[in-house]
Amino acid sequence: MSQRIVLLHATPVAMPPIQQAFKDVWPESEIVNLLDDGLTIDRAKTEQLTPELIERFVALGHYAYAMQAQGILVTCSAFGPAIEQLAAALPIPVLKPNEAMFEAALQSGKRIGMLATFGPSLVTMCDEFEHYAAQCGSDAKLETLLVPDAIDLLRKGDVASHNRLVAEYAPRLSHCDAIMLAHFSTSQAADAVRERVSVPVLTAPHAAVKKLRAALGETSC
Repeated sequence: MSQRIVLLHATPVAMPPIQQAFKDVWPESEIVNLLDDGLTIDRAKTEQLTPELIERFVALGHYAYAMQAQGILVTCSAFGPAIEQLAAALPIPVLKPNEAMFEAALQSGKRIGMLATFGPSLVTMCDEFEHYAAQCGSDAKLETLLVPDAIDLLRKGDVASHNRLVAEYAPRLSHCDAIMLAHFSTSQAADAVRERVSVPVLTAPHAAVKKLRAALGETSC
């Protein structure tokens, strides 16, 4: 039987990249999508991740588990502490969106750049990167760059302008050993970014699917 994987989305723009990654990496899995885009809307209104938002997020995760999920993958990077709380509460793998990409970045060098389009996610993502670096015994440093207006373009369906804008900012991080595209949604700009820089450009969706598949004991044919 195929494994049931529930994807927790806080914005619809994260859905196409991760769905494509599952088609590419693990097509035989059974994917169920849970979306509450109110989470991202309300997260953008607060400087910090509030207890109320954490409670809402964790409740969504428990609903996913009640659907007999065998694994949960979160596709929004702005809810790190809530994901940790959910992972501690459930007996199944619960993956943060970027942990696999962070691991790959730490193998690329000590100067890591990150292009982001959703500002509220940066604090938790930087904390998570430092946590993974400490676990690996790395003294790698993260340099972040926020691309304004890009996510608004994507929400309006203008993927081409989103990709072009993200790519325009990429050369500012060309001195880094690798550049990460912070969000699942940002991964759509990967080809455009790679045309502007010569360093490795890392994206989260495919790495996340591979890690979840391995965590559930599934191997590639």
